[in-house]
Amino acid sequence: MFEHESPQTAPAPLTVVAAAVVEDGRLLVVSKKAAPDVLYLPGGKPDAGEEPLTALTRELDEELGAGPVAPRHLADIEAVAALEGVPMRMTVFEAGLDRAPAPAAELADLRWTDGRDPGLRLAPAVRDHLLPLLRERGLLPRPAQG
Repeated sequence: MFEHESPQTAPAPLTVVAAAVVEDGRLLVVSKKAAPDVLYLPGGKPDAGEEPLTALTRELDEELGAGPVAPRHLADIEAVAALEGVPMRMTVFEAGLDRAPAPAAELADLRWTDGRDPGLRLAPAVRDHLLPLLRERGLLPRPAQG
């Protein structure tokens, strides 16, 4: 009965929450020990039944030793997860941090960028979706026209 087999259902997208922390026209990005050359937003996967803001607070504490200040929903981005290579839905909150961040847990490093650093390797969701949105809203400088 091969011709009437039930169709394969596509896997549910990976659900992720992340923080867009912008200070002085620069975005906070982090790299993971599993892929130290790719830069992502800080955040992670919610636990089962965990609300997005609760997950974000937990992830920022685990990864950066900091908590979000005045988080506001910024965007829901659908893209391919850079590390896992599967569809991803990332809920992004614009937020400040309650203390200086320091990489911990699975993070290898962190840095601040305006997105124009030479050799910068950003995760596709950040490069293709978030940076244009932050530039459009005036939070990051627009690239020079040339």
